[in-house]
Amino acid sequence: MNVDDVVLKTEELYYRYPTRNDYALVNVNLSIRRGEFVAIIGQNGSGKTTLIKHFNGLLKPTRGRVIVDGKDTTQLPTSELARSVGYVFQNPDHQIFAETVKDEIDFGPKNLGFSQERIEQARQRVLAEMGLEGLEEEMPFQLSRGQRQRLAVASVLAMEPVILIVDEPTTGQDWRESISLMELIFQLNKKGHTCVVTTHNMNLVSLFARRVIVMWNAEVYMDDTTQKVFAQVDRILKAGIKPPEVYNLARRLLPDVQLERPITPEDLGDLLMKVKDKFHR
Repeated sequence: MNVDDVVLKTEELYYRYPTRNDYALVNVNLSIRRGEFVAIIGQNGSGKTTLIKHFNGLLKPTRGRVIVDGKDTTQLPTSELARSVGYVFQNPDHQIFAETVKDEIDFGPKNLGFSQERIEQARQRVLAEMGLEGLEEEMPFQLSRGQRQRLAVASVLAMEPVILIVDEPTTGQDWRESISLMELIFQLNKKGHTCVVTTHNMNLVSLFARRVIVMWNAEVYMDDTTQKVFAQVDRILKAGIKPPEVYNLARRLLPDVQLERPITPEDLGDLLMKVKDKFHR
């Protein structure tokens, strides 16, 4: 691994909330490279949200270090880390506050000292990327839930971060809205953004993420490519995670097949054809 490619790193990271005796994170060691699309998954209480809050300085390590774009997070205020890390909260209503879409998007860049020309260019870019063109003068809380979620992403992207952290991007959205938003994040990743998402939707993880980190009991339990993690069905079930249905079917019908890439619903037909061939020999 080229050290220059690592944009986010944790070193022997421990964290304990002041009101608790147990550690919420235990000896977490991770390196995330520039341009990766990573999903962090785990049951509630596993440590995944605590972990991502360290990435932008919302939480500081009890022990260990978090390095973002070459900088130790303990040495920088959260406002400074916002130049490198964009954090989108699970509930967009906890993030949105301005009277218009335009003001919401402009707020971050203004606070980072962007010129007016750069602010306007950033606004037009993220409006187009998030499908919010023509809504500049609308009141954010009159938008649909899906539009508010995209606005929250847009307001973060306008600050031009190196890393985009999205906490449960599909909460409260139907399948069509969820796919639409994940596709937008996927396109941002293709343009060069390093994307880290947390989600309970394993089908979406299997469709979009290329690396999966499984948190369990405050530790990193698994960390590998999406297909290698989901292929180990017994292990992820032990962590309280139900794998995508296509992986369950593949395991039951073709236990000897080695999965060489992520399985999508489109692959299911090919798998069933293999089952047919197997029983008609």
